[in-house]
Amino acid sequence: MLKKEIEQHLFEHILPFWMKLKDEEHGGFYGRVHYDLSVDKEADKGGIAASRFLWSFSAAYRITKKPEYLACAHHAYKFLVDKVYDHEHQGLFWLVDYKGNPVESQKHIYTQSFGVYALSEYFRATQNKEALHFAKLIFNLMETQGFNKENNAYLEEFDREWNQLPNEKLSENGVIADITTNTHLHVLEAYTTLYKATNDSLVKERLTSLVGTFYEKIYDKETKFLHVFFDKQWNTLLQLKSFGHDIEASWLIDDALKALNLEDERYVRMVTDIAYNIADAAILEDGSLANEQENEHVDLTRIWWVQAEAIVGFQNAYERTKDERFLKIVNRLWEYTKNHIVDQRPGGEWYWSVEPDGKPTERAVGEPWKTPYHNSRFCLEMMERVGEK
Repeated sequence: MLKKEIEQHLFEHILPFWMKLKDEEHGGFYGRVHYDLSVDKEADKGGIAASRFLWSFSAAYRITKKPEYLACAHHAYKFLVDKVYDHEHQGLFWLVDYKGNPVESQKHIYTQSFGVYALSEYFRATQNKEALHFAKLIFNLMETQGFNKENNAYLEEFDREWNQLPNEKLSENGVIADITTNTHLHVLEAYTTLYKATNDSLVKERLTSLVGTFYEKIYDKETKFLHVFFDKQWNTLLQLKSFGHDIEASWLIDDALKALNLEDERYVRMVTDIAYNIADAAILEDGSLANEQENEHVDLTRIWWVQAEAIVGFQNAYERTKDERFLKIVNRLWEYTKNHIVDQRPGGEWYWSVEPDGKPTERAVGEPWKTPYHNSRFCLEMMERVGEK
């Protein structure tokens, strides 16, 4: 029942919304859908968003073999390699205009990681060798320009010519972070998929090292939370807990372990301990997941991607532990999401978030940070993980 419902939701609600945004004139997908569902056809298009569109339609085609998703993946691929990829200085731009001209030409390792993730997935779906070539090019850039061997950390922000900049794009809460968990998490996700695509020994080595970095530097073995922002020496900058990133990390780290065939007891314990910790700390009475906590203040906004990642994370925790508690959490999260996060307006998709008072946040429902990636991935993961019931 759950599997069928989620599958139907992907096919009839999520992907049709994004497919309608295909820009046949300038390439890629329109950059903004306002809260009132009006489409801005001249909005800028994000480099991260372009990669996420490519990943979503590639994965949807690989798993379902529906030709309409393949057509969208081809369309997304062309825009990414023709316009978002910088053929002069290499790497992916942060932001381009609706015609594909660079608007913010910064190179961020977070953006590059999504390029590797998307291109690797497109290769898995199509066996397009050019896509794999670009994925490896970006991987090499990330390792040569974007990795600091001295402190075993991925760097963050660069200008177009790959000179390092302060990390303004991915810092929040009043700090500028030299190292972020968010970037490391998405490098991990990208390298897992690149390794699945290539079985390459260097990718395996780097991915294995990254799992170790999570265990040694990012994961707090006492509190079971992940730290979020760090200085150059891996000192944490804020007492911040990002509940959504933690539960997302739980299953993405486990995905890396499975790809690597790495059954290290410490790492498996980390994966399940994170899930138990977030279940205890952040599940609310209505079944949803809170956003984050800074010091004593808990942000009770229910954000779309947090609910989507939590469902996969707790489903993965159930598979690891066989603890029925996680299944109950999964079912309640989906009920909450269906009834509150899913936009039931004709032509709607998912709201960005729901405020603590239960009202949808009046924020764009399609923009450089909001694409089909999180919620289509939740659907695809559940379609593959859940048995027919």
